[in-house]
This record gives sequence, structure tokens and C-alpha cells, in this order.
Amino acid sequence: MRPCCVWLVCLSLVFASTPLPAAEPSVAGVLQPFVEGGSLAGAVTVVANKDKVLSLETVGYMDVGAKLAMKADSVFWIASMSKPITGTAVMLLVDEGKVKLDDPIEMYLPEFKGMWVAVEKDADHVLLKHPSRLVTIRDVMSHTSGMPFKSDMEQPTLDGLTLRDAVRSYAITPLTHEPGSKYQYSNAGINTGARIIEVVTGMIYEDFMDQRLFKPLGMKDTTFWPNEEQVSRLAKPYKPSADKTKLEETTISQLTYPLSKRHNRYPMPAGGLFSTGADVATFCRMLLNGGELNGKRYLSEEALKTMSSKQTGDAVNNGYGIGWTTDGKTFGHGGALATNMTIDPQRGLVTVFLVQHAGFPGDGNKSQGAFVKAAQEAFGK
Repeated sequence: MRPCCVWLVCLSLVFASTPLPAAEPSVAGVLQPFVEGGSLAGAVTVVANKDKVLSLETVGYMDVGAKLAMKADSVFWIASMSKPITGTAVMLLVDEGKVKLDDPIEMYLPEFKGMWVAVEKDADHVLLKHPSRLVTIRDVMSHTSGMPFKSDMEQPTLDGLTLRDAVRSYAITPLTHEPGSKYQYSNAGINTGARIIEVVTGMIYEDFMDQRLFKPLGMKDTTFWPNEEQVSRLAKPYKPSADKTKLEETTISQLTYPLSKRHNRYPMPAGGLFSTGADVATFCRMLLNGGELNGKRYLSEEALKTMSSKQTGDAVNNGYGIGWTTDGKTFGHGGALATNMTIDPQRGLVTVFLVQHAGFPGDGNKSQGAFVKAAQEAFGK
């Protein structure tokens, strides 16, 4: 046998005996039955650990009517997933000693001096008194301030007022209960925390987010105003039909269209962000890694522990941190159109589930749980 032939034979034997790297398991496949059954339009799913993205998959359609397949870089309105991102921004200032969580909000926003709390209310009268203690930053960021979900001025959408004007409208609205005594989900509280960022830093809120989080982390598709190119990648939102048997296209009723316009459409810190699976996973990986990513520290471990731990007190059943929901083991947040991100330190996993559903026909509401279970079985420690 010629030498070159011997070399080729030996080389082939080496490759034949070397096992190929195992393909990463698919987790989005568990969602295909929901798509085929018409209860789920489509989804982008991401599973990651602190070092890398383990799985980024798509299933179904970003436009059901046009049969346009979901794409890995499809853009979603992540709605209240904006809250923990704003909470993280507040904790950056806590790390820097510029604010303390137990500071009264009136230290930074004097319009809140002399607040009232509604003691009794009927159709014709409201009995008011001053609260027994001042509202703090911790209160507004953990939904225990007593502020309502929104003010009466935030009509017909939630993005029609500047952040400054929206917060002023909260200051003239009576609290619904004593600060710290009750959990009540409140966009107004989170928006107030964001306004404090502006006052303390001298930067408008959206610029602070861009400069301190989005650009350094490489979250290039995370924005309050998707541009025309990003709008072309928007997954369409759906709702159940009147008879609950199929999907119908809908709109984002809380926001003003066109979504790309900046004139008279303002950032809503409690629920206005758009993003992608890759961007959300990057943000979550930074937190799973103790506040650090790619050699850059964004948040101290102490701040992360505070933010992701229950801050709502023993008298409040809901587990809510600083912008985050928490069960003591994991922390995360969902959005109005059924999006979700969860950070699981014990398993060392991030899961991101992006859909655009204002409700589901059939068993579509089981799709997120099916994805998370598959992710944990495939990648959990």
C-alpha cells in the first residue's frame, strides 16, 4: 500500500473512532403540539447558564395569517418584564450610594409631601387622612406603597404622559392603603422609582437605561421605540376568539400606535419595553452570574441578593423583591402578553419564554410550563 493511502486509512480510522459532539437537546419541540392545535401562535425560547446560551429555538409563526415563521430575532413587547429591568437600574444607584431603599420618595420628589391615604370611600365621598409613615423607595419598587395601578390621567393608553407628568399625577392621587401594609400591583410605583433615577442622575430615564445597561450588555434590540426595521420583526399579538376555539389577531391596547413614533409617545418604565430572546437572556445571564458578565461588573452581589429577595414584609403574602417576583428559590417576571423570564440559581439556569398572547384558546396556557419542564429536564443540574 502506498504511504499516502496508509495515511488516509489511518486518518479515517481516527475520525471513525472519535465521537461527534452531542447535539444540544431541543426543548421548543414540546410546544409544537400547541401550535398544531391552534392554541399557540408561535414562540421564541431561550435556555442559558451563566457562561452561554444553551438553546435558542423558535416554533410556530410570528404572523399566523401570512404563515410567516417565527424568527430567532423576532421582537416582542415584554410589557411588565420591564419592571425588574427598571428595578436593576435603581439598584445601580443603591450600589453607588446615591439612594437608599428606605429613603422617603419625597426626599427626591417634593410633590409627594403631604400625601393622603383613603380611609373610607363610597360613590359620593372619600374620607382621607395622612399616612402613618412616609412612602419609601422600597415601597414603590415592591408594590406596597399604596399607589394604585395607574392614575386617572393615564388615558386612553399608558404611554401618553411624560414620566415627570405621570409621576405628578400619582402625587395628587390618594393612596389606597397605608404604606407597607398591603401588596397592590402598581405601575405607578415602578414609574415613580424611575423618575427618582432622573432626579438623582440628571439624565432622562431612557438615556440612563441605554448607557448603563442596554449598550454595555449589547442589548441592541431592547427599546421603548422599535424602529421601522425592528417593527418589521415584531411578532403579532393574538387573543382567543369569542368562542374560545381559535386565535384572533389583536393590538397592544396599553400603547399608542405607531409604536416607532417618539412624538407624544413616552417611555413607560413599568411596562413599555420591546426586546428579543437573545437580549433578555443576556440581561438574565448577568444576574445569574452574580451581577457580572464578560468581565464587567454591573451590580454588586449584595444588591442582587436584596433585589431578588422578598421585600414585602411578613404581613404581605406575595413574594416581591425590588422589581422582581420571587419564591425564595427563583426570581423572575412575566408580561401582559404571557412573556416570562426566570432565573434559577440552584439549577444554574435562565429560561426565557417569548410569545404575544392576550390569553389562549384551548390548553395554550400550559405551553410555558411545558417549555420550562423540558428545559429543566434537558439542562438542569
